[in-house]
Amino acid sequence: MTSQNPTDQTSAAQAADDQTTGEPEIGYEQARDELVEVVRRLESGGTSLADTMALWERGEKLAAICQTWLDGARSRIDQARRQSGPEGS
Repeated sequence: MTSQNPTDQTSAAQAADDQTTGEPEIGYEQARDELVEVVRRLESGGTSLADTMALWERGEKLAAICQTWLDGARSRIDQARRQSGPEGS
């Protein structure tokens, strides 16, 4: 398995497009669960350097996807608070 195959490049391009439009390619829970698995595999060791780097890169991408979802949720909460007015002030 190499990180330079055309499928990976297409996925990376799709992710860049998705992040530009603000909609990650996968949901928060799926990204989180996959990130947990990536971390588990990295911590267990026993993988080649190339596989380790591919896992690390995927983990970074998944972390960014999770952060995008969390930022969107925070934005929606802030917007709802602004629309509801100054409660509890």
